[in-house]
Amino acid sequence: MTHHDDPHRPATAPVLVGVDGSPGAETALRWAAQFAVRRGRPLQIAHGMNLARIGARFGAYAVTAAPAVEAARTRGYDIVERAEQLVREIAPELPVTTALTNDRGAALLIDHSAEAYAVVLGATGSSGTLTHLGSTLLTVTAHAAGTVIVVRTDPDAGDAVHTGGPVVVGVDGTPTSEAAIATAFSEAAARRTDLIAVHTWSDWNFGRHGARDDLLPPGADFEQTEEAILAERLAGWQEKYPDVSVTRYIYLSDPAAQLQQWSHTAQLVVVGSRGHGGLTGLLLGSTANYLVQHAHCPVVVVHPAERPPQPDSNA
Repeated sequence: MTHHDDPHRPATAPVLVGVDGSPGAETALRWAAQFAVRRGRPLQIAHGMNLARIGARFGAYAVTAAPAVEAARTRGYDIVERAEQLVREIAPELPVTTALTNDRGAALLIDHSAEAYAVVLGATGSSGTLTHLGSTLLTVTAHAAGTVIVVRTDPDAGDAVHTGGPVVVGVDGTPTSEAAIATAFSEAAARRTDLIAVHTWSDWNFGRHGARDDLLPPGADFEQTEEAILAERLAGWQEKYPDVSVTRYIYLSDPAAQLQQWSHTAQLVVVGSRGHGGLTGLLLGSTANYLVQHAHCPVVVVHPAERPPQPDSNA
């Protein structure tokens, strides 16, 4: 069961949002506050000052380092205070707590993720490079427990966050995909919107060759076969959420590109943290990694618990 829709998690489990004073973090903060209100969850604001790194830059010049460390500490407290004030303006009744550490922000968010309802981070723009997003986002997305939501804006809509459109989920039949399906149905039901289920046919290296029909086995009817597999994966969840309208789409290859295209019209894209080609040492799959850098709407990356969620577990 994912943390995001786990009936056994306490109602006090907060929506945890990371802030750093950037425009992207403010966008994520606003989104997280509204999300927490809709889910009836408290909000926790987290910031890491990374004071050790600042001190290390000065090496033996400890006397010179002291003012810089103190300035960083003051800025950290100011960032958290301003974030809390903003939330009070957005949602005066929302319970808010703060977490501030001398360590890195990524470490703080990962440590708190196991007790969080969801972890929310900001990302703005379309370039999607590591430098642009910052190492914190990719580190937390890869290593956090439970659900991580990256609040991406749409550069084609004035960097606004989508508030309408369907929830889109990537389905590949792995345990992480099962957890993503559970979260996607829950989100679509809560948002009273449609669900788009996207599935691609491919083996581990098919994407290298592009969408070439001659790579299919002779006489293969991949669409009919994969449609049956996808319908089976979704059947139990559709019974649990009968009010959620589901549309299924089958593609030959390249799930990252297909889901990124859907992100232009979706209000949320949900994926598992690892897909078919996921290796034990690779904690963030290529599809999730691509989407948190290039999607045009918020992206939910779901890390599953040891036992995949079942559609009748909360019936």
